[in-house]
Amino acid sequence: MLIYQPPGFEQRAIATELGVMAYYTQSNATWGTLPDTAPVYIFLHSLGGGSSAFEWSKCYPAWAGRSHIIAMDLVGWGQSAHPPHIYSAEDYLTLIEQGIRTVLQERADSATSLPPLVLFASSLTAGLVVRLAIRQPELFQTLVLVCPSGYGDFGMGYEFGLSAQIARLPGVDQALYQLGAANATAVQSVLQQFLFAQPARVTADMVAAYLASAQQPNSHYSALASLRGDLCFDLALYWPRLRVPTILLWGEQARFSTLATGRRLAALNSDSLMAFYSIPNAGVLPHLEAPEWAIAALEPHLAPA
Repeated sequence: MLIYQPPGFEQRAIATELGVMAYYTQSNATWGTLPDTAPVYIFLHSLGGGSSAFEWSKCYPAWAGRSHIIAMDLVGWGQSAHPPHIYSAEDYLTLIEQGIRTVLQERADSATSLPPLVLFASSLTAGLVVRLAIRQPELFQTLVLVCPSGYGDFGMGYEFGLSAQIARLPGVDQALYQLGAANATAVQSVLQQFLFAQPARVTADMVAAYLASAQQPNSHYSALASLRGDLCFDLALYWPRLRVPTILLWGEQARFSTLATGRRLAALNSDSLMAFYSIPNAGVLPHLEAPEWAIAALEPHLAPA
């Protein structure tokens, strides 16, 4: 969905075992040619109905002049392949790792000399990134995680709730998706009532971008995996094992994964925590709802030495 990305960015694609994965990067004609040794900033969206690389599009142009920007549409989302598939957490761990390795190796001086990577991710995807960083810490220089969660944190399992149970009913799941995510009224309602703290911040381009992603053929397979709770896990069991330096951003009014949960999670592993920023008057997507706050918080950590 290149039309929803900022001017000066172009769409490319890489192959994965589940299909083609689209991503967006800056055009050399607009931004100039960066050296291969410049850091790589990879941006990964959350895993809710209509999600795509658009989620980070208000932030990543701030760093396009000094880093290789890679904003991915994960398989099953945005403009990437949408294969009929029962998605699991392991599927996304594999897809994310394949995407990272492909992008880094394209810019590597050798097979063992990879450029520094700062990875940005939100919500459930951020929780999955924590698991990957525990397995493959050598891939990452820094993690920037927004409201990371496994949606089963501290034993509070989303998958046992009413919404997840309804989404598992045969014949109900697709109807639920069409009514709750794949039309403009539903998209605007979800953004205003659940994802943003300030409903007035929801703009027409946000609704259009989420709707375009939600209406892709077979998009319900990936979205329903999330809605059913198929991807859930307890992030609190993994967080103490993380050794990659990490910055946390949290919307003060985030639902689902609250600020209190974020502080409780952070306390489990202060050694890896570089900084914890709570974004005022913002929900679970502060990088989309209040990008100026997110950029200002991160800039001191991302500024060139």
